[in-house]
Amino acid sequence: MDVRAHIEAHRDEFVATLSQWLAIPSISADPAHHDDVRRSAQWLADHFTQTGFPTVEIWETPGMPAVFAEWPAADPEAPTVLVYGHHDVQPVDPVDAWHTDPFTPTVRGDQLVGRGASDDKGQILFHTLGLRANLAVSGADAPPVTLKFLIEGEEESGSPHFADLLTRHRARLACDVIVISDTTMWSADTPSMCMGMRGLTDCQIDVYGPRTDLHSGSFGGAVPNPARALAALLAGLHDAHGRVAIPGFYDDVVEASQAERDTIAQLPFDEAAWLANAGSDATVGEAGYSILERVWLRPTAEINGMWSGYTGEGSKTIVPRSAHAKLSFRLVPNQEPARIQELVRRYVHDNLPPGVRADVRFSGAGVRPCASDLDSVAVRAARDAMAKAFGTKVYSTREGGSGPEADLADILGAPLVFVAVGLNSDRIHAPNEKVEIPLLLKGAETVAYLWDSYATVLRSGDRA
Repeated sequence: MDVRAHIEAHRDEFVATLSQWLAIPSISADPAHHDDVRRSAQWLADHFTQTGFPTVEIWETPGMPAVFAEWPAADPEAPTVLVYGHHDVQPVDPVDAWHTDPFTPTVRGDQLVGRGASDDKGQILFHTLGLRANLAVSGADAPPVTLKFLIEGEEESGSPHFADLLTRHRARLACDVIVISDTTMWSADTPSMCMGMRGLTDCQIDVYGPRTDLHSGSFGGAVPNPARALAALLAGLHDAHGRVAIPGFYDDVVEASQAERDTIAQLPFDEAAWLANAGSDATVGEAGYSILERVWLRPTAEINGMWSGYTGEGSKTIVPRSAHAKLSFRLVPNQEPARIQELVRRYVHDNLPPGVRADVRFSGAGVRPCASDLDSVAVRAARDAMAKAFGTKVYSTREGGSGPEADLADILGAPLVFVAVGLNSDRIHAPNEKVEIPLLLKGAETVAYLWDSYATVLRSGDRA
């Protein structure tokens, strides 16, 4: 029996096992479900043990636990691969928008519906199915590479303790390459590999003027209006060409290579369908870049919300005492969140009119961007394994969102390779999340081939 046949033969068992895990409501953002996150960690630890991993541990953090597993290769000189994912899930609100109970996994044809099916429990579990197929076909007692898994319990809550966890266990996590299975493909019939993720930092700007709301007839036009000051700040965020106008914002940006831009241009992108999905009638953005380049390769500044003064029914003619806005900044390789935070504060300070003051509060240290090398040995091998599993060309994409991947690469000093089979249509973070079962099986087939390939190509000087 070959790898594909073995995986197909165990499809029903795989779906049943995944459904058990999906039934655990491991919502890390909700304290009422923290015991469930711990149950999820224990379930996964037990699953790793049943799969055959000789070392399985639950690593505590000040928040929710992570799960570590390790299975050494028989060859002590074999390369080491670390697989990253997360076992916590998003809240399920609004519950009444779900067609089935979010924690009663439901099979509908080739789809498995339930919270975490795609993000990220399904994409973690295809790894153990793929490993079992690899071992069954080879007849070996151990994987061809040393396999380590680190499955986080707080990714959906911003990974607040993840960097410290990596630093504390750096020696145990030492590896030659890090495989990430927490992203998406272009489409079911157009497989792709993510080559990077943008970083993120976000803030709230509070602008203050008079010490109290004032009668606009008595004081309007004669005292500073904080709503007007804030509007001017927000209007000045971009220039006429769609570029972020904060001085110094682009100073550290590493431009994407022409080769990567060419690969993105090869994707079968339908602008009309994309606009329909967004519910928008037009596109905007930085001149000189395609839509996909804008959301994958370029940094952005977005206004997430703004409010001031009276917003109830009828009118209340005042000069408001304060105005507020929430902003987020998506970052690309070499942009550091701390530097962007400094530039934003300076921009606000330098553009306030007399009589107005502002507080700029960032929600945390931010998330740094990350990227893979398209031409590295590790990426090429993963692309070949995926092409073998899918039987077609594998394209290159990026993710516009953000995660803790940069910390993994920097703290552990190893390159990132993204191997994932989720789809943007999986309704990740939304009601009725689902995953395509055949794609999970293709993910399992991909890693079954990949571990054999890595055992060969990542040796000695070829480990980049």
